[in-house]
Amino acid sequence: MEGPAAEEAEARVELLERGEETVAETRPAVVGSTGDDPEPHFLGWLGEVDPDELFASGEAWGLTVVRQAKK
Repeated sequence: MEGPAAEEAEARVELLERGEETVAETRPAVVGSTGDDPEPHFLGWLGEVDPDELFASGEAWGLTVVRQAKK
């Protein structure tokens, strides 16, 4: 790899290896659209919210599960 992006990635890896930079803890989040808000948005944490039930009920659509930082 070459260029500024590669240099930045290498520098971050070095910081992580030395423990000088922390990695945000993440967990699976359900994101989708609803009648109240047609733009994709956070609906809840996977396990607390069942994307299959939401879709089957018609309450939400365009559902995806993404990794999101814990708050």
